[in-house]
This record gives sequence, structure tokens and C-alpha cells, in this order.
Amino acid sequence: MQPILFSCWALDSLGVEVHVSINAADKDEVVEKLRKLNLFPKKIEVLQDVRFIVPHKKSTAKSKIPFASFFKTKTVPAKTMMIFTRQLATLLDAGLPLLRSLTMLEDQQTEGVLKDVLGQLRDDIQSGEALSDAMGHHPLVFNRLFVKMVKAGELGGVLDTVLDRLAEFSEKAHKLKAKVKSAMMYPAIVLTIAITIVTGLLIFIVPKFEKIFSDIMGGKPLPFLTRMVVDTSNGLKDNIIWIVLVIGIAYPLISMLLKKPRVIRVVDRWLFSMPLFGDLVRMSTISQFTRTLATLIMSGVPILQALTNAKETSGNSVVADAITMIHNNLKEGESIQQAMTASGIFPVMVVGMVAVGEETGSLAKMLMKVADFYDEEVDTAVAGLTSLMEPIMIVLLAVLIGTIVVALFLPLIGIVSGMQDM
Repeated sequence: MQPILFSCWALDSLGVEVHVSINAADKDEVVEKLRKLNLFPKKIEVLQDVRFIVPHKKSTAKSKIPFASFFKTKTVPAKTMMIFTRQLATLLDAGLPLLRSLTMLEDQQTEGVLKDVLGQLRDDIQSGEALSDAMGHHPLVFNRLFVKMVKAGELGGVLDTVLDRLAEFSEKAHKLKAKVKSAMMYPAIVLTIAITIVTGLLIFIVPKFEKIFSDIMGGKPLPFLTRMVVDTSNGLKDNIIWIVLVIGIAYPLISMLLKKPRVIRVVDRWLFSMPLFGDLVRMSTISQFTRTLATLIMSGVPILQALTNAKETSGNSVVADAITMIHNNLKEGESIQQAMTASGIFPVMVVGMVAVGEETGSLAKMLMKVADFYDEEVDTAVAGLTSLMEPIMIVLLAVLIGTIVVALFLPLIGIVSGMQDM
């Protein structure tokens, strides 16, 4: 039988009347779909036979977002998603129906990607789709981890609990990334300032001193350090256009290379072995993996599927390869402890706590404890790195600028000394 488009008026759990349009074969199917949405039918009418209208299309970010927004970002900031997840979990926990919760959150949003996506979610759910399926149409907004956990929550009837775990997971992951970025940001900012100051001195200040030296020294040779600084200044000034062009061409090429799997693996291995920052990267990656795996297991996702999803969100190809090995070894009958030990990536403490979790049936709890432990370790590492990098950066900046200043004053000191000997 061809589907028919029904216009339905129904009441939600709070007695608020809502209007939805549903494709169904008959009114009995409409009633069944309304009950799945926690809605109580009040009035159902045949709106139009679907055979005589354009078929309903599933909403996608590509089809719904207008052409004018082609050049705008189609992703949502992590902090915005974190707030949205927490708000949706709170509304569902308070007993509000899903459709009304999404409508309220959509109304709170200003114009942007999330507002458009929430409108599309609402339309798809009104058409009879599950929330996880509707979210699956927007992979740039809801990653596979998010969709899989929502799907598990729907199947287990604990969507509000799963969303609450997702919100907690997002908040802790956001804080962890912020800490790592803050540790990396300080040296990057200082180096940028140092390069800017040195470049400014070499391009604008040193040439003026060179002219002064040629006037007052009467062709006498400059000291070695001064000559080196002057030559560097002339080389930079004469080739500034070529340098800018090379940087402009190199940046997109490097960006493209960094997207190649082989290059990513090399970079990730280098990050793990990098002095000072290597341990920080390793601890943050392990924390991310264990927290993701724990959250998935607690939400009812089977262990093999949870490992697959955790691999996709690990953020590091070295750990992703280790997770693949663990997944394959589990399929062959090994324990998680044996599989993690064979991977060679995870510290003894992590493997030991996982072993205890397996033996006591509290694997998710132990994984969460590992994540919390490494979060604290990251805090300590960030504080230590910051205190260590401050003097290093200050000395580096002082050496760079001090070298240029000394080089510029050496000829003047020689002239003054010569005048005193006369």
C-alpha cells in the first residue's frame, strides 16, 4: 500500500498540543508512531496522498543549508555542543518530550549551523525517525561516537542518562584539550613575539645603523658579529617577497601532507617521543581513550563496537593502531588485559587496573578511574611545563634580541675606545 501523508494534532506528556505530519499506510500506523514519540493522538486527518506530491526527503545538512552559507563553517564549536548536550539531557531528565525539548533548544539558538540542524532534527523526528538516525544525517555536527551512544540510549530506554554521560564526557574532554593547548600555547606565543621583534629589528633598525657605520667608520671593517647581523638583515630585506611566497606556498602543501595517513603516523610517533611534550601527549591521549571506552560501555555499547568507536575518536594514529590490535585480539578470545599488554602502548598501571576491572566485572568504572588519574597527571604536567618553559623562553628571547643589540653597539664601542686612545 502506498503511504499517505497524515496531519496530526496530539498532546505531549504535559498536555501541550503539538502538530506533526506523518507518512503512514493507515491511521493505526500513525497512532503507533505518535506513541513512540510519547504523544497522545487527538485528531488525525488525511492531508494528501503521497502519490500525488513530491516524496518526502530525509533532511541533510547539505540539502537544508542554503547556498548562501556555502562558504560558512558547517561544524559547531565543541563548547556549543557541550552546552547543547547538557541542556538536552536536563530537559529530558525533567520529563519534557523530545520534540518539545528540541524546539525549546532551537528557539534559544541564534542564527547558525546548530539552529538549522535542530530544526532538521525536529522535522525528521516528526516524520517518524529515531533521534540517532536523524543525527546520523549530520556527521559534521554529531560524530559517530555521539550517534552510537544515543542509539544505545534509545534501545535501552535511558536516553536522558546517556545524554548526561555524553555531556559529562564532553565537558571533561574539552577541559583536557584546553589544558594541553594552554601548555603548547605559551611557547608558541613567545616564539611568535620573538620572531616578530627580531624580524622588525633586522628589516627596519639594522639598515639605519649600517648607514651610520658606513659614515663614521670610513670604510673600516665591521666586527664579525656586526657583519653577520648586517648580512642577515640585507638578505632578509632583499628577499622578503620570495620568503613570503615560499611560506605562502609551503603552508597549504604542509597542510595537505599532514592529512596523509603515512605522514600522520610519522607525526604522531614523533609527538609521543618529543622531549618535554611527549609525556603530556601520551597521558592526554590515554585519558581520552579510556574515558571514551568507559562512557560507551556504561551506555550499553558492546565492547567490540565500543573499541571501534573509541578508535575513531582517539585523535592519535599510534593509539588507533593499538586499539585495532586490541579489537582483533579480543575477537580471537584474548582478554582485554592481554590485548592491551601486547599493544605495547599502555603503561603497566593502566593494564593492571583494566585487569582488576575485568576480574570484578567493573571494567567501565576502572577505565573511568584511569581517565581521572591521567587528567590529574596532565594538570601536574601542564603546571610543570609552564614553570619550566617560562625561563627558557625568556632566555631565548633575551639571547636573540641581546645578540642584535650587542652587534649594533660593538662598532660604536670600538670608535669610542679609539677616540680615548688618541
